Amino acid sequence: MKDITKLEDTLQVSFRDPMLLQQALVHRSYLNENDGFELESNERLEFLGDSMLSVVVAEKLYKDYPDLPEGDMTKLRSALVRGETLARIAGQRFSLDSYLYLGRGEETGGGRAKQSILADALEAVIGAVFLDQGFDICRDLILRLCDGEMEKAVDPGLNADFKSQLQELMQSRYREAPEYRVVSAEGPDHAREFVVEAALDGKVLGRGRGRSKREAEKEAARVALDALR
Repeated sequence: MKDITKLEDTLQVSFRDPMLLQQALVHRSYLNENDGFELESNERLEFLGDSMLSVVVAEKLYKDYPDLPEGDMTKLRSALVRGETLARIAGQRFSLDSYLYLGRGEETGGGRAKQSILADALEAVIGAVFLDQGFDICRDLILRLCDGEMEKAVDPGLNADFKSQLQELMQSRYREAPEYRVVSAEGPDHAREFVVEAALDGKVLGRGRGRSKREAEKEAARVALDALR
């Protein structure tokens, strides 16, 4: 088993059952290559953590921004819990990539840097904290995760409709609309990661990743806008 003492310190959580945290780090590819490993994959914990994350973020938005309508709160929550944001937190703040149990094939394929794997692992850790420590400690962890991310999400620029902006820009400059094409779609149905390119006349303007085609298209449009402005 991996030494997770430093990770517990970083999370500011001392697990009663450290095996829950270990399980949160087990990617299914590791089990495919290690028959008889004593832990399950982190997928069930990921499901639980995703639900907890959504509830806590929704509660914070509701309490901190009483004038925001439901539609705006939904957009803000999506910005905070999207795969790109979670993967950045997982890697930069908690170095989860260094603790993951990955199969050799996934390791060789750059799995420790994959957005979907990092985001899923962070959600699994949240699920493990909830089971081991209860709701209040789990909420505290999630609010610390969101520290700094909330202000970024509330910035109107982050909540703009990037696809609409890109289309307006392309129409005004070239009298044409951009097209979006799926470059790849990896993973099982419940945890698929899409890569989409925004292009005009065959020229790639921007590329984005997301846990849905729509999310990947928005990210591709955002990248394209950054490059064109």
